[in-house]
Amino acid sequence: MTVRLSAAATPTAPALTLRPWRPDDAAALVVAHRDPGMRRWLVTHLDSEDDARRWVDEQSEGWASRTRLGFAVLEGAGRPVGHVVVKVVESSGGVAEVGYWTSAEVRGRGVAPRALDAVSAWALGGQGLLPLARLELFHASGNLASCRVAEKSRYVLHSVLPAQPPHFRTEGHLHVRRSAVVRRY
Repeated sequence: MTVRLSAAATPTAPALTLRPWRPDDAAALVVAHRDPGMRRWLVTHLDSEDDARRWVDEQSEGWASRTRLGFAVLEGAGRPVGHVVVKVVESSGGVAEVGYWTSAEVRGRGVAPRALDAVSAWALGGQGLLPLARLELFHASGNLASCRVAEKSRYVLHSVLPAQPPHFRTEGHLHVRRSAVVRRY
């Protein structure tokens, strides 16, 4: 199954294409993961093309099992400059978690909120793969840029969470976006 999503161009930025990750994206992943700003917030670091190919394989397995739907974010027809993922939290409860990152060269150009909004609208819009009614977005409370992305993408701050070392060393924010469609499970 191939899913392609898009986000319209803005007056200052090109249109975005979102598609599942492919093995030939490995080099772009390694370049993006060299950014210290991104490494500060991510749990997983891809240091080599072998690491990146294994990660892409995991994304493909996630699509096959419908547990992790990862999208490469491309500006125009270029190389990947970001990532948005929908991860199943409760298969019977209609809840999933979203995550995202953008590479250093596109930060501040609205790539993350446009990509996250496109994937969120698709995920909550009855896409046919997962019956979802709620998306949850977690980030470290000190990651102010991520908080702005969440708000721009219509995620409401739900609660402040305590630190959970070793992966989450500081307190965090939980943002929530709900489907406009009421579903019964």
